[in-house]
Amino acid sequence: MPQMAPINWLLLFIIFSITLIIFNMMNYFIYMPSSPTSENMNFKKSYLNWKW
Repeated sequence: MPQMAPINWLLLFIIFSITLIIFNMMNYFIYMPSSPTSENMNFKKSYLNWKW
């Protein structure tokens, strides 16, 4: 079985690294989070009256 030259290992590592980086960037920038609407924002305001 022939040995693989070190430059080929380096080229293979660079190709896989660039592929991984591009894939992660695409996943990061394509994701569009849903914007909050007014019906989801019904918070209860509870006021604390401290009796000192």
